[in-house]
Amino acid sequence: MAAPMNQALGPQTLGGAAGPQLGPVGSQQLGLAQQQQDFDPVQRYRMLIPQLKESMQNLMKIAALNLAQNTNIDNGQKIGDGSVQRFDKSLEEFYALCDQLELCLRLAYECLSQSYDSAKHSPTLVPTATKPDAVQTESLPYTQYLSMIKSQISCAKDIHNALLECSKKIMGKTPNTQGVL
Repeated sequence: MAAPMNQALGPQTLGGAAGPQLGPVGSQQLGLAQQQQDFDPVQRYRMLIPQLKESMQNLMKIAALNLAQNTNIDNGQKIGDGSVQRFDKSLEEFYALCDQLELCLRLAYECLSQSYDSAKHSPTLVPTATKPDAVQTESLPYTQYLSMIKSQISCAKDIHNALLECSKKIMGKTPNTQGVL
């Protein structure tokens, strides 16, 4: 079964007339679930693994058929001109899935890294407006959160200014050698 290839999302299956018929509410929920899966790199990774397995099986099958056909041709046995699928296209599909899996893993790693950094530099939570009833005891009020962020910005500006001053001092002490040969 050939699946269309979407550049951003990879191989996809088409929902035909035999698929489930959804009402407007069901299709909205399905769309929301699909959108959440697209943003979650771990879920996307789990969805791509079976596709990668299928692609690898297809790749090996095509390689075996091509090898058998080439062997028959080399032995002088011409067995019909059966259309054998192209190996390079199957290999390209396999590598495209591998690239998507790599991107998912890198994105998941980056999300985890940002989560660790966030916990390190802002260990207390800020209650969200969407969940006011779920206020935790260790969460910061928004005003305290703003003051903490302002102090972090001030510290970053101080570091930036110190680095600029240092670079200016270094540039001032280095002799100008552009005109000298």
